[in-house]
Amino acid sequence: MGRSLLSQFLNLSNACPRFTSCSLSTKSQRAFPVIHRNYLPVAGGVSSHKCYCSVSAPEPTASESSSTSIKKRIVSGVQPTGSIHLGNYLGAIKNWVSLQDKYETLFFIVDLHAITLPYDVQQLSKATRDTAALYLACGVDTSKASVFVQSHVRAHVELMWLLSSATPIGWLNRMIQFKEKSRKAGDDNVGVALLTYPVLMASDILLYQSDLVPVGEDQKQHLELTRELAERVNHLYGGRKWKKLGGRGGSIFKVPEPLIPPAGARVMSLTDGLSKMSKSAPSDQSRINLLDSKDAIANKIKRCKTDSFPGLEFDNADRPECNNLLSVYQIITNKTKEEVALECRDMNWGSFKPILTDALIDHLHPIQKRYEEIMSDTGYLDQVLAEGASKAADIADVTLSNVYQAMGFLKR
Repeated sequence: MGRSLLSQFLNLSNACPRFTSCSLSTKSQRAFPVIHRNYLPVAGGVSSHKCYCSVSAPEPTASESSSTSIKKRIVSGVQPTGSIHLGNYLGAIKNWVSLQDKYETLFFIVDLHAITLPYDVQQLSKATRDTAALYLACGVDTSKASVFVQSHVRAHVELMWLLSSATPIGWLNRMIQFKEKSRKAGDDNVGVALLTYPVLMASDILLYQSDLVPVGEDQKQHLELTRELAERVNHLYGGRKWKKLGGRGGSIFKVPEPLIPPAGARVMSLTDGLSKMSKSAPSDQSRINLLDSKDAIANKIKRCKTDSFPGLEFDNADRPECNNLLSVYQIITNKTKEEVALECRDMNWGSFKPILTDALIDHLHPIQKRYEEIMSDTGYLDQVLAEGASKAADIADVTLSNVYQAMGFLKR
């Protein structure tokens, strides 16, 4: 959903039992309006921006693939914040632009995840709209992809509750980030949502029958609880048990696999090359925000952490900041690693930083200009989100109806 689907998310334990896999059927409930007004993540809040969800129809056989135009479906999302940064963009959103040409794509703003820790109610709806506008400004094409708000599709919350009944509490108690966040905040300040957050994440992914989930290399384990939960539900309620209840039988959920982008999946902090670029970092100097001014970008690059080694090079473990800045330059200029290594090997930081600054400004300028155009036409953005939610609900309601049936509920 890291953290599309991806940006960060709870470190999910991979020490869980395994079972089977699958897909689903119909019943329509429609999107509902946002209840929350606005959002501003708290420093240290859970996973501010990670692309993580992704979904898809059952994978065709080799012969079917060659004779039909059926595409796998991918869904990914980022938490709402007006300060989407370079790490979110290069690690997730930029990759969506290429994915939308190869897959059926749905990209959503995960506003329900934004309330797991205290948040600014007066900022949530504004931040949600800002994030949606940035999706479009970064190149998400609504003729190819659906863009919607998580809370506008009721099925996300409904499926989460159903999955919660099948999730062993021990699985959630092992989540590393829950332990860390609850220890820092104190039990009296931590809501149940922080503990059950991974179940909602699983719902986001499984609701759309994911084949692949866009995640960074370091986030593979984040999918484990979702995979284990899909297999557990398939085992408990799928197959012949489901068929006896009038269903089609077989697997209820497909067990998703990670999709690792070739580059840019892990952008590091400007102040610490060993830490990921993050909205929760206390200093804004640690990140380039997509809407930063030219002067702000120049100042951040000028002051960013470097080293005293001669020349510039990739993949030296003693030079994490050097590797990070060269990687960023490589991606935003669309050059190969070899081209950048040759171009920069004899440079010093004084000559490289202005080049990187200019490349960043040139790359982000059209995004910033398009963002301003989109935000000036609220009717257009509202229409995009409404149409996206409607398309997503059509898919989600099929899955949800099958789960209700397989779990024995009275038909509506």
